[in-house]
Amino acid sequence: MSTAPTACADDVRARDAYYCSILNRELVCALGCTEPIAVAYAAAIARATLGCEPERLELACSGNIIKNVKSVTVPNSGGMHGIEAAATLGAAGGNPDNALEVLESVDDAARERTTALLADSHFAEVSLAENVPNLYIRVKALAGGHVADVIISDHHTNVVWRALDGVKLAGSWETPERAEAIAHTARTQGSSLSIQSIIDFAEHGDLSAARDALTKQMDLNDAISREGLEHPWGAEVGRTLLASRAENVADRARARAAAGSDARMSGCAMPVVIVCGSGNQGITTCLPVLEYAEHLGVEGDRLLRALALSDLVAIHVKCYIGELSAFCGAVCAACGAGAAITWMSGGTPEQVGATVVNTLGNVGGIVCDGAKSSCAAKISASIDAAILGHSMAMAGKSFHAGEGIVQETIEDTIASMGYVGRVGMKPTDVEILNIMIGKTQVGC
Repeated sequence: MSTAPTACADDVRARDAYYCSILNRELVCALGCTEPIAVAYAAAIARATLGCEPERLELACSGNIIKNVKSVTVPNSGGMHGIEAAATLGAAGGNPDNALEVLESVDDAARERTTALLADSHFAEVSLAENVPNLYIRVKALAGGHVADVIISDHHTNVVWRALDGVKLAGSWETPERAEAIAHTARTQGSSLSIQSIIDFAEHGDLSAARDALTKQMDLNDAISREGLEHPWGAEVGRTLLASRAENVADRARARAAAGSDARMSGCAMPVVIVCGSGNQGITTCLPVLEYAEHLGVEGDRLLRALALSDLVAIHVKCYIGELSAFCGAVCAACGAGAAITWMSGGTPEQVGATVVNTLGNVGGIVCDGAKSSCAAKISASIDAAILGHSMAMAGKSFHAGEGIVQETIEDTIASMGYVGRVGMKPTDVEILNIMIGKTQVGC
């Protein structure tokens, strides 16, 4: 009679370990917007592989990388923008051993060298890579007749190819074999989750293995939010909200998240903890939860559990869409934040699920037109929709199956929205890029 309970306990322990491993893989530090950082990371690896400063850089990037790097400020660059600046700064002063914090050690000398190198318009040349994954970066560093070649694909630190003069290298950083294992895990982990299993984990699971990562997320993302509220970064979406609507917890939650993005998109050299490969999403899953937790008197272990729930719901929703697309990832992150707010408010599993459905049924169509200051406003709008979805769910109201993309179950609704983001919005992604690079002229 003792066999069944033991098997059940083993299953729970395995689930808890698996969910903690997902959190630990996703919740990593990054300095600045992850797309220019990934470009800088690839260039820093190429420089290290070449063994000297490049005479020239050749970059081939997917449309989504070009879109997300075009307008955002490269951190620690002194205000530089664009792929050329990110790659050159990475090659001039980046430390590839720091991964997504590759530019943390950049100093004035590296910035000055970057400016000098970029004065030659042919030093770093960028082309559009076609028929590649949405996240794809190839950097060739050339000097003295030698060529170092680095490819990052699918995920921001996923180095699938590193070669010198055409000879594949292994050892430092990732190898293709390890990278493929990481990519496979990432593709499958989110779809193995469910809203009910996430709630069960949040309520009863052993999250001790992910405690440090969750605590760091709260500390670092709270710090950059406060920076964005205290100083005039970007379009000052967070400061504007707080100045006009500070008396309302919902508006404070929006302001705190938007402020973090204000600072981050404008080159603030403070690290954030990312989710789904995005600092903006890591901010969005975290700051509204912190603000509502303070409002509701939730602290300690229950606050950590709420944050874990928020992160895992965001990961679950985002996995159906993919790393980069025309679908704004802030919506996925806001689904997580809204779910956690409902859970902290004493909502039932059905109400937590309804919050996600209500959010997707409302703002599921927000497009991503690159990383820039307006990301803060999109975060604010997504959180506003999530809080409305929470209020509706707590009042027993939700959108119903057959209304737009809403399906019979929460899981089917998440999958249907994922299909729209991954497949349906692919042509939209192309046209957004064409407009941004001037290939398509829009007029009456």
